[in-house]
Amino acid sequence: MSAAVLPELLTIRDFLRHAVSSFSAAKLSYGHGTTSPLDEAAFLILETLHLPVDDINPWLDAKLTTAERKKLGDIIRRRIETRQPAAYLTRRTYIHGVPFYVDERVIVPRSYIGELLFSDSLGELIKFPGEIASVLDLCTGGGSLVVLAAKTFPNARIDATDLSQDALAVARINLDDHGLANRVNLLQGDLFAPVEGRTYDLMIANPPYVPNAEVKAFPREYAHEPAMAHLGGADGLDIVRRILAEAPDYLNPGGGLLCEVGEGRDILLAEYPKLDFLWLDTEESEGEVFWLTREQLNSLR
Repeated sequence: MSAAVLPELLTIRDFLRHAVSSFSAAKLSYGHGTTSPLDEAAFLILETLHLPVDDINPWLDAKLTTAERKKLGDIIRRRIETRQPAAYLTRRTYIHGVPFYVDERVIVPRSYIGELLFSDSLGELIKFPGEIASVLDLCTGGGSLVVLAAKTFPNARIDATDLSQDALAVARINLDDHGLANRVNLLQGDLFAPVEGRTYDLMIANPPYVPNAEVKAFPREYAHEPAMAHLGGADGLDIVRRILAEAPDYLNPGGGLLCEVGEGRDILLAEYPKLDFLWLDTEESEGEVFWLTREQLNSLR
């Protein structure tokens, strides 16, 4: 934002309008918690000013101090010049209203499983939350899903694995922030390798599932994220196939797997005709998360 423009922007409404116009002109890409220039601008403004991020309207006509105006001008400029996702600039994002620390060591969390953990549809598939005694989170990344799982299943022993030591360092920050460091075991390694011999009532997985060619063609915002957290092989489902093959050995009788696969539904249905996938929709997704029980997974053998 140029020094000439800044003195003319006095209120939050002024900055919101200017940011939306600037983001649109710069042809930014979205999808890291927001889907439009308006949502992106509102999030950046509210988070920078330490205001609740759910509604900008009560604050629109609030006049800003010189220091606040400078902060907003700087972060709007950085969003355009660096093409970093807004969450990397603010070091914070939200899933279902729950805040999480985030930086460039992990992808910006945006899993549909987060919504499902709060939904009635999941409750119809599993035991009463208090009866879930053990949970495994595969490919935990920055730990957002394992934090939500710990809050949803208060009596569960919870393990979370990831191949990236950097990602687990971010997950540790989020566990500390939410007071869950003593309830969740963070384990570095490839999928099930760190939990050999253990079994679980519930398994959740948001693995890399983007086809390699699509990762190479990512817009600049997505290219800021660690590639290994996206790369899923030629069709995106290499790691999902491994999970399907190995999961039964790590599930208790009656236990189940909740897994996100992006746009891989048709491929999985064609490749695994014997599996009775149950596809769980959310407000913003259709057919991107499936549920399978241990007994159903065993039918592959």
